[in-house]
Amino acid sequence: MRKIIRLRVCFLVLLILFLISESLQASKFVSAIALGSKPKYGEGFERFEYTGLKPLVGGELKLAAMGSFDKINPFTLKGIPSRGLMTLIFEPLAIASLDEPMTMYGLIAKEMFFADDELSMTFKLNPKARFSNGDFITANDVKFSFETLVSKSASPIWKNLWSDVERAEIISERIIRFKFKRKNRELHMVIASLPIFSRKWIGKDEDFSQISMKNPIASGPYSIKRVDLGKNIFFEKRDDYWAKDHPARKNQFNFKTVSFRYYKDAFARLEAFKAGEFDFIHENTAKNWARSYEGKQFRKGNLSKKELPNSNPAGMQGYIFNVRNPLFKDRRVRKAISLAMDFEWMNRQLFYNQYIRSYSYFTNTKLAALGIASDAESDLLNKISKRIKIPFDPEILGPVPLPARNISSTSLRENLRSAKRLLETAGWVIKDGKLKNNRGESFNFEILLSSRGWERVVAPFTRNLKKLGIQLNTRVTDISLYKKRIDNFEFDMLVHWYLSSQNPGNELYNRFGSNSAIQKGSDNFIGLSDPFIDETIRVILSSKKRSDLVIASKLLDRQLLSGFYVIPHWHNTVHRIAFDSNLRGPKTSPLYYHSEDWAMATWWWGTE
Repeated sequence: MRKIIRLRVCFLVLLILFLISESLQASKFVSAIALGSKPKYGEGFERFEYTGLKPLVGGELKLAAMGSFDKINPFTLKGIPSRGLMTLIFEPLAIASLDEPMTMYGLIAKEMFFADDELSMTFKLNPKARFSNGDFITANDVKFSFETLVSKSASPIWKNLWSDVERAEIISERIIRFKFKRKNRELHMVIASLPIFSRKWIGKDEDFSQISMKNPIASGPYSIKRVDLGKNIFFEKRDDYWAKDHPARKNQFNFKTVSFRYYKDAFARLEAFKAGEFDFIHENTAKNWARSYEGKQFRKGNLSKKELPNSNPAGMQGYIFNVRNPLFKDRRVRKAISLAMDFEWMNRQLFYNQYIRSYSYFTNTKLAALGIASDAESDLLNKISKRIKIPFDPEILGPVPLPARNISSTSLRENLRSAKRLLETAGWVIKDGKLKNNRGESFNFEILLSSRGWERVVAPFTRNLKKLGIQLNTRVTDISLYKKRIDNFEFDMLVHWYLSSQNPGNELYNRFGSNSAIQKGSDNFIGLSDPFIDETIRVILSSKKRSDLVIASKLLDRQLLSGFYVIPHWHNTVHRIAFDSNLRGPKTSPLYYHSEDWAMATWWWGTE
């Protein structure tokens, strides 16, 4: 009798799997997915246009990084991972194209299917996909990677990223489905970015959070050849790389070896570059670009410098207030402090007029809020207010606050007078040259920096704050202590760059959501906990139409700017690069990219 029952159960299981398989066969699987548009590259395309036609293969590309590193596991919270790991060692289910706003092409996943009800995403794995140990990649590996990354053993960033994923279901050895908790316009794209690694990387009794220097077992084009902890790391190209002829990888990763050398600071790195210690550098500092990229090696033609067009969304870099600090709870105080930054003077005296002031969390996109709120933004805010049963501040719908400008000789004085009045209304007055409250407490705070290069940039801001009676102290730490402090929100103010895209998504919860405000290791450095912002993010993620996403994103931008949580900095319209003159790159550059990553993936030595 028991045997008959077992046979019936087995039959039912097989029947269910057969029906699922038949259903999936009937579903329209595709090799590429795009958000709000059609993929640029059609079925069977040969290669991405931003790769070389016939690149030479071989040699070593020497790159540089600053600070140090203490692990080769990029997924855990503690420690500093080496550069290069996510590009050279680990691969996702699908890879993003660099010349489209939001399109992904199957890599480890050969094909993908986004359900009509938008509540699941199914992947068929590429039967050729292998790990570096020779094992084929299976649905079990994909599920294991996902469950490991959303566990407590990994950094909370990953769990936040896939917070709307309910579970992973194995359909067959090479088919896996991810079920979603709710509709989310970009979640199918986000889960497609899941990096995959072998379960054999983690021992049976090992805690993933404790794995730091164990060589990863993954599927990328390189393996780790040598590690000098904290100083150097060498990646060696795999002769058996499974995807070398894959259209999304063809004519890429042309160097036999890629290495990173670590330098104490930006000055040491620049001098090492001019001395020939490494081959390619992306320069972030305007002063260096204007004055330091010259000398014998440039005159002889051994080194070259170039500015490439930069069409990346600029996002928001700025001085971040940590509103967990009682000093910064009052919006009037934050606004007053923001008036003390004189960008125009800094751009002339420090930056050689190379920068443009940032004005939005979505700078250089159509998502930026401008002027008075549109009727659509106003309607959305009213709906949110009714939904959460909290009245909104009507000032949010007025002209969006733009960064203070100092366009005349008297502008700064006028701005500081305005700042003083704001501080007085907030209960702060100047006594004996110091700003104090009614308890006699002075207004002192600290800005946390990871590089001494920022000290000269912060100095004029400090001087202007002193005119308001505010004492700003700078604290420069090494990168490991810096990371520890920001992970634990142990700072008053810091410099941070919130990257943005044409299609904002789950990262917004990690940056601005209430839950992330108390989650150590999150990117909610501000400490934001606002039901209006939470609900606006939810609307962004659930938007079906592009027009709805634009409206909700503009409203979010308006809410953030009105709160004066960040003092906006500046952005550049070009990529500033210098390199060994024997390096060659593709004739066509992508639209959205980081120059060093692009060079690492597509450049080569010699001629095409």
